[in-house]
Amino acid sequence: MKQIVSSLTIATLISLGATVAAAECYADYKAKQDNPLRLHYGVMQVSACDKGQAQREVAQRLKASGWTLLNVLTVFGSEGLDQRKANAGKFYLRF
Repeated sequence: MKQIVSSLTIATLISLGATVAAAECYADYKAKQDNPLRLHYGVMQVSACDKGQAQREVAQRLKASGWTLLNVLTVFGSEGLDQRKANAGKFYLRF
């Protein structure tokens, strides 16, 4: 009986882990270009819901397009997309 309970607990944890891994994650950020100075606020889908990992990913993707990351403001799920769309404008899910 104890082994069945342990197996069920492990199966439940694995299933919860898969749900978390499959969750959509986004980061909103500020970036700049120099000469001439240009700034933008944007929203980008990221592979991890961890701010540190998202910061590295956002910086790398922006750099490939000639932008420098200033900072990642927040990391959030799909429920936060609508409220950020208007502010991000053409940088909404662009990169």
